[in-house]
Parts: sequence; structure tokens; C-alpha cells
Amino acid sequence: MLKDILEQRKGFKLVCGAGNEDAQEVEKLVTIYSKAGCPFFDVCAKPEIVDAAKKGLKNAGIKENRYLCVSVGISGDPHITKAYIDQDKCKKCGKCKIVCPHNAIIELDKYKVKKERCLGCTLCAKSCPHNAITMEAKLIDYKEVLPELIQKGIDCIEFHAISTDEIDVDEKWEQINELYDGMLCISLDRSELGDKKLKARVERLIKNREPYSTIIQADGVAMSGNNDEFGTTLQAVATAQLFQNANMSAYIMMSGGTNTKSTELAKMCGVKPHCLAVGSYARKIVKEYLMMDDLLQNEKAMSEAVKIAKSLIDISLENMQND
Repeated sequence: MLKDILEQRKGFKLVCGAGNEDAQEVEKLVTIYSKAGCPFFDVCAKPEIVDAAKKGLKNAGIKENRYLCVSVGISGDPHITKAYIDQDKCKKCGKCKIVCPHNAIIELDKYKVKKERCLGCTLCAKSCPHNAITMEAKLIDYKEVLPELIQKGIDCIEFHAISTDEIDVDEKWEQINELYDGMLCISLDRSELGDKKLKARVERLIKNREPYSTIIQADGVAMSGNNDEFGTTLQAVATAQLFQNANMSAYIMMSGGTNTKSTELAKMCGVKPHCLAVGSYARKIVKEYLMMDDLLQNEKAMSEAVKIAKSLIDISLENMQND
């Protein structure tokens, strides 16, 4: 059970990306990381993406101890935003294409965004000298989408509650609880709320839930884990420490800027997460393999990719368990 790996602090979650709607990439990612020993996978809340993840698990040939989580967002959450390029403002300088880590910018008459690959990291918008790129939220109706995903078989729903609108947060959380009685995850960071308000929000949300039926995803800086440095993961550790000190009846998972240094820094700081979630960095280190059309048939390439992924998982879990 998912609870078992959390209790034993053996949790490693691959974040495929809440906005990652590229089914082929998700299948490859789940195949690689499942073969490498990853037990937990976070994917976009779309039926075809859940199907792709299940294909990845089947490809890996491992039938037990593998768990799927779908992520849903709220207005203001960066994880569910997509980039849009104003064709009237675009001067085709190419800076957006250069900085995009997800190959989501394509060149036609001018540059356009391949929506299924855009994860909302905002790097393109920040790099555009002509202010031609905006980020817009892509919201879904939970009551319309989640029942089908639950029917397909998922093990967790992650709620990205990065918002200052407490009423909206409460309403969305209530909807999720009405639809699903399994493990839930709340993803939060300190970008909008101070520590007291952040703790108060989580205490309110988990008040009526069974003890340890909730994961608190302590986010650092969302989608910032492209560099393997202590500074990149610092905020994730600090946020996890905040919730650890609050002694809540919930599991703690670090995410946002996480990398190979995350659990090492956590150990140095006396922070003991139950799980580590890695997205940007985990995808980056196997990116060259994800771009191979024949990866799933290429045993040599797959073996190389699995070895790289396993190194990340092993070092992360070793620090979590040897405190």
C-alpha cells in the first residue's frame, strides 16, 4: 500500500508534470523510473495521460507497489498555467525557444506553444524582450473529470492549493473529498502566505480527515529544479521543516526545486520527510532518452536511462532512511 512506503520513508515520487499532456513522454518517463525502482508517479488529470502512465507501468513489468497520483489545480496555481504567445507582438527573436526546458516552443511563421508540452514554468515569458508571452490558467471541473479517473484506478489525488483565496481553496477541497475517499495530497508553498496562515490552512483542511490519510507536499519553488545545487532545494527543505515542527497527523513530502541534494540537506537540518517528489530535475537527467522515438524498443538506451534514474532514487532514499 502507498501508506507503507510513506511510513517506512521509502517514498520517491516522479512528477511527470501537472500540465504535461504529452502521452508518449509520460509513458516513457513512467517506464524508465518504474524500472529504476520509483514507486509513486504524479501525472496530469486527463484520462489519456493516466492510460499512458499505466502503459508505462506495464512496460516496466512490475505489477505491485506502484502508485498513481493525479494533480488538480486552482486559479493562481502555476502548475496549471500554459504559455500563450501574442502573434502580433512576437518578433521571432527565438529567446523563448532557447530557454524552454520542455521543447514546448515550435517555430512556424512565428513561434507558437505546443500546449501539451507546456508545463507552465514561465521561463519563456520571463525571457521575452517584447512582452509577447502571457501565462494563463487551464482550469478543470473536478466533478466532471475526477470520477472517470477514479474509475480507471488511481491511488491519490493531489490538490495544488497555491492561492490566497481561502473560500475557493475550501470549496475545491470539499469537492475532492466528496468525490474520493482515498489518500489526498495538499501542495503548498510560501510564495503567497506567511507561515502562520500556511499552517492554519493545512490544519483546517485536514481537521475532518482520518489521521495520516493526507500528504502535505511542502513545495519550495515550483518547477525550479533544473540545477543540482543545495540552494535550489533550500526552500523545499525549509517548508518541510515548517510542517514537521507543526506536528500534524499527516505525511510530509518535499517538492519544488528538488534534486540529488534535497534529502542530504534535509538530513543536515534534522528534517525527516516521508517522501521526496522530483520533477524538473528528474525529467532533465533523462531528457536525451525521452527524445528517442525508439526508446521503448531500444534495450541499450533504456538500460542507460534506468541507470541514471536509479542513481537519483537511490541517493535520495539513502539519506531519508539513514538519519
